Amino acid sequence: MKKNRFVFVAVMCGILLTMLGCEGKTKQYPFDNGDSADVANLDPTIYGMCGEATTMNTLQLITDTGDTLTLDLSTARDKGQVLGGLQMGDRIAVIPESDTTDVVLRCINQTALLGNWVMPNPLDGSDEVGIIIKEGGIAESIAQPSITYKTWRLTHGKLEIVLVRESSAGDDETNLYDIVKLTPDSLVFKDSANEYEYSRQGKHKTYEDEIILEEASEDDILI
Repeated sequence: MKKNRFVFVAVMCGILLTMLGCEGKTKQYPFDNGDSADVANLDPTIYGMCGEATTMNTLQLITDTGDTLTLDLSTARDKGQVLGGLQMGDRIAVIPESDTTDVVLRCINQTALLGNWVMPNPLDGSDEVGIIIKEGGIAESIAQPSITYKTWRLTHGKLEIVLVRESSAGDDETNLYDIVKLTPDSLVFKDSANEYEYSRQGKHKTYEDEIILEEASEDDILI
C-alpha cells in the first residue's frame, strides 16, 4: 500500500509541475518568432536560399531554420509576383497562401534588391540621386544630403525603409512600399501617394554579356 501511495504522489507532482511550467510560456503560432502575441499582425514571410532543384514554377527553398521546402510558384507567377527572378544560392523571401499550403502568393529575391539604385533628381533632373541597399539591412543615401537612409527590410511582402530627414530633428521615419517591379536593372516601388522608379547604377552584367559569337571557319567543318 505504501508503495502504491508513493507512486500516486509522484505522478500527481509531475502533473502539477507540468501545469506550472506551461503557465509561463507563450503559445507559438505559425511563423511566430515569439516576439508578438498579436496573431493578426504576425509576418508570414518565410526566408531562405534558392535551391538547385528550383524550376520555373517550383521553388526549392532551404529555409533559415534548416528545412527544405518545395513550393508552388504558379499562382505568384501568373499574378506577376515573382520579383527579381530565381537564381540558385540567392536569398529569397516568400509569402505563402497560408501556413498549411505550399502555394506561394509572392516571391521576392532579396539578393536582387542589393545594389546602388538611382533616378534623375526630381527637382531639376541635373544629376542622379538614390539609395544603396546593402546586406545586413543597411541602407545609405546617394547624393541626397537632406535624407539619410538607415535601414531596410522585407516585411509582410513589402519593402520597409527607415530614414531621417534633415528637417525632422533627427527623428526616424519608417516608410512601407509595395514592390511593383524588380529586374537586374530596374526597381520600382510605391506607397499610397507616389511611385518611385530606379535604375541600377552602372551596367549590370547579364548572361548575354558573356556570350561571344565568332565567325565560322573551315576548321569548324568536319568532313
